[in-house]
Amino acid sequence: MINENIRTLRKAKGLSQEELAIRLNVVRQTISKWEQGLSVPDADMLLSLSEVFETPVSTLLGETIVDNKADDLKAISEKLEVINLQLARKKETREKWIHWLCMIGCTVILAALAALIVLKSPYLGWDNSHTETAVIGVALHALEWSFVRIAPLALIGAIVGACLTRKKR
Repeated sequence: MINENIRTLRKAKGLSQEELAIRLNVVRQTISKWEQGLSVPDADMLLSLSEVFETPVSTLLGETIVDNKADDLKAISEKLEVINLQLARKKETREKWIHWLCMIGCTVILAALAALIVLKSPYLGWDNSHTETAVIGVALHALEWSFVRIAPLALIGAIVGACLTRKKR
């Protein structure tokens, strides 16, 4: 039992027999004999072993030590799976928002273009002899001119964005 505990604790600490022997000021063969069950460490050496392994002497003497590496890997993989699921949900939510913003953008642009077509730019027929109506007319004309030039690009971008973020079924 003690031989298995020494071997398990040494491996858990990532120490070779040689490295443990150096820390305890013994030869490597002594460690090998302990691990094979051919001899046992004395009381002083048990205290030194417990300090090196950072474990109580009772653990060295009798408690069975279970190698938790497999359990640790399983716990880590479960945590990573949860994190991946959270990231996937966050990405899906973000894509939904982008998709709907693109759809709303398409709708707004098409509605504005339809309004301009239906209204046939009524401000062009305004009497621009008055300063106030002339300024408003020029501002509206500049707005319409900018919109007509930018809207097709924005519409194409919104359509492409809506298509790219469309949920695949």
